[in-house]
Amino acid sequence: MSVSHSSATGYRKTPPCVLVFSGSDPGGGAGMQADIPAIGGLGCHPFTVPTALTVQDNVSVFAVHALDAGLIRHQAQVLIDRFRIDAVKLGIVGNRANAEAIASLIRGLRVQQPELPVVFDPVLANGKGDRLSTEDAARALEPLYAVATVITPNLNEANRLCGAHLTPEQQAAELMRRGCRHVLLKGGHGPQQEDVINRWFGPDGAFQSWRWPRLPDEFHGSGCTLAAALSAQLAKGLALPEAIATAQDYCQHALETSYAIADGQRIPNRIHYAAGAS
Repeated sequence: MSVSHSSATGYRKTPPCVLVFSGSDPGGGAGMQADIPAIGGLGCHPFTVPTALTVQDNVSVFAVHALDAGLIRHQAQVLIDRFRIDAVKLGIVGNRANAEAIASLIRGLRVQQPELPVVFDPVLANGKGDRLSTEDAARALEPLYAVATVITPNLNEANRLCGAHLTPEQQAAELMRRGCRHVLLKGGHGPQQEDVINRWFGPDGAFQSWRWPRLPDEFHGSGCTLAAALSAQLAKGLALPEAIATAQDYCQHALETSYAIADGQRIPNRIHYAAGAS
């Protein structure tokens, strides 16, 4: 006998939903394959729109094939027309045409949801330095600054986007001048100090930093994991400083319990944490 949803017990209420634009990693370590378990593990539902297909393993990127901007727009618009979007997470876009299409979609969403949070992870290359765009990645990302609630560059990305001659404070100010409301500057790819220091810069001089023990290994998709976790926490309605703090805790746990699938970068364990996540 079938049971209707109205009379059944045990059904969850509708979770917050995150619209993800990111590339596909066939090795399962980064990109969309990192976003899905991180967002789901933190109690949200991911809607996924791939922007590029990559050829990569846990060491190198061999090729990037950007998808058509019209296809990206069509995929996303169908989701937007049917479902409520509580946050957006942006990863690699593949090229500038895709970035322009995504920015236009977000502007449309904000007509009805002016405060819709958008987490922008400006991925330019993998940890080895292999490119993750079919064009100049830094230029391709330019349309997304103005729609970003928070941008999450690591130190290498901030140096490339803003210039290595600038201090972290000046880099954050430059990114905010371009339109990003908040900047989370990650220290994991910086000088090999004992601790990783992540810094949040916000409007009107708002600032907070977090210090994490530096782990001895290298990880595949750590930045994707943190940005996806942050998008989930914002979708659930957390204020930005609290969302950043809890997303970092999730990410650190994923790194501490990471696993190896081959020599090279380890895979963050995004599933293990999920059992205790709300």
